[in-house]
Amino acid sequence: MIIYGLKNCDTCRKAMQELPDAQLVDVRLEGVPDDVMQQAFAQFGAALMNTRSTTWRGLDAEAREQDPLSLIAQHPALMKRPLIEKEGKLFLGWTKQVQDALGL
Repeated sequence: MIIYGLKNCDTCRKAMQELPDAQLVDVRLEGVPDDVMQQAFAQFGAALMNTRSTTWRGLDAEAREQDPLSLIAQHPALMKRPLIEKEGKLFLGWTKQVQDALGL
């Protein structure tokens, strides 16, 4: 299982505590593979973008109009976290529904 997120993100830390065997991939340092991002965007659409982040609020209107995948590539903190990959399936966030789907 792979958790794509940020090592200093509280939500990602909670997920790592519950999933100690998972590997954390820090998206600022390592990024997310293109195929995973394409699959995530196809599955989650606009929900993949964290529009409540300080990074989003710091963008001007022109930047916000860019393609979401290229925006996330430029500003990894814009991705909603964590993005969890388990056996080829993707899960977004750390909600009760995600935890149930992961068998926790």
